[in-house]
Amino acid sequence: MARSAEPLVVGRVIGDVLEYFTPSIKMTVIYNNKQVCNGHELFPSAVVSRPRVEILGGDMRNFFTLVMTDPDVPGPSDPYLREHLHWVVTDIPGTTDVTFGKELVSYEIPRPNIGIHRFVFVLFKQKRRQTVNPPPSRDQFNTRNFATENDLGEPVAAVFFNAQRETAARRR
Repeated sequence: MARSAEPLVVGRVIGDVLEYFTPSIKMTVIYNNKQVCNGHELFPSAVVSRPRVEILGGDMRNFFTLVMTDPDVPGPSDPYLREHLHWVVTDIPGTTDVTFGKELVSYEIPRPNIGIHRFVFVLFKQKRRQTVNPPPSRDQFNTRNFATENDLGEPVAAVFFNAQRETAARRR
């Protein structure tokens, strides 16, 4: 699984959002039957509804926290508001999906205005259940600080997609 971190390095997710880690759990993120693959582009109109996120590792005694963030706010050339939080789900039992967890911060639709944005899903293994506190704001969120404040340790999985504002011509 070590090679699965390479696209996160190339896409600058490791560096901008996370420190280097070795993925140890398999996670799939699916929007409308289309699986998210690192660095692939999805149209904002295709990500309006929250995705299905499955954890394919651990066991039901392990609990996980999922964070979705946009590190490119307001735009990738000058992301001075980095990061914007889109979603947090906690207490997700291993070998299940996010519907079994507790939505701590509701899903917010990605709406990039300027340039190509990365939308990053990060999975953390919790030390125990019901220990994650909500962040004070969606704006200027910091995944590293959130993990530290909630004693989540390093990530166990991550995946990201790119999206940019849709023009009428691109929707066709």
